[in-house]
Amino acid sequence: MSDVLGYQGKRVIVSGCFSGMGEATARLLVSLGAEVHGFDSKESTVPMSTFTQIDLRDPATIEAAVAGVGGKVDALFNCAGLPGGGGFLPMDTMKVNFLGTRHLTEQIIPLMGSKGAIVSIASTGGLGWSRRIPIHMQLLATQGFQAGLEWAEANPDHVAEGYAFSKEAVIVWTQFMGARLIKEGIRINCSLPSPTQTPMMATFHATSGKDVVDAAAEPLGRYTTAQEQAGPLVLINSDLAGVVNGVVLPVDGGFMGGLATGQVDISRMMSAPKQQA
Repeated sequence: MSDVLGYQGKRVIVSGCFSGMGEATARLLVSLGAEVHGFDSKESTVPMSTFTQIDLRDPATIEAAVAGVGGKVDALFNCAGLPGGGGFLPMDTMKVNFLGTRHLTEQIIPLMGSKGAIVSIASTGGLGWSRRIPIHMQLLATQGFQAGLEWAEANPDHVAEGYAFSKEAVIVWTQFMGARLIKEGIRINCSLPSPTQTPMMATFHATSGKDVVDAAAEPLGRYTTAQEQAGPLVLINSDLAGVVNGVVLPVDGGFMGGLATGQVDISRMMSAPKQQA
């Protein structure tokens, strides 16, 4: 079969490659012939070209990792993330899910030429983004990791437990940057996974309740797998999706469609803070 996705020989970076969606994404990219460079706080077993240990809460480790890869980067997969709901400190969740992810992306953009592609994992837990665009635009106006952190620390009521707000921020940032980066030939998109069976699921169950998480798995009726989430990430960053930009892509087995048409009971999800993976 021809290299229809266009990954053969491409240099790509995958953050969060230790487990879950990030690991599945890295493995798929290796199988497609990409030169994969992985970043994570824990060492990955995926047979990538290089692996670098980073902490998305620490911008210095991000900068060092990007410098270590060097050269041209064709695609970035932002797959690292933390749950909220008390599983982690709100600011740690905010740092990893948005501030560190944004900082990593900003370090890599100068290494991308035209036809560069970026995709991030957001969440159905960030569906409140449209009601808080003015707030998120304040955050997006900050320059750099530290300024973003200072804004978050000054607005704890908005950040709350960290997860929902950070995923909302990824969604708004993706759409905002899409209209800007495309002028440089670089695309940026994000996905909205429904509940996915990854190592993070135990935390989601403990903090949100299994019934709430299960409600976000309708109408599919089951959790998706990491491999099912990896496929759309690889597709949206591929040559086949060359003009797909600024898109917030549901990868949820029909949840969003069911919600929009009244076939999903949203009240089940309102009984506790929304923490879908």
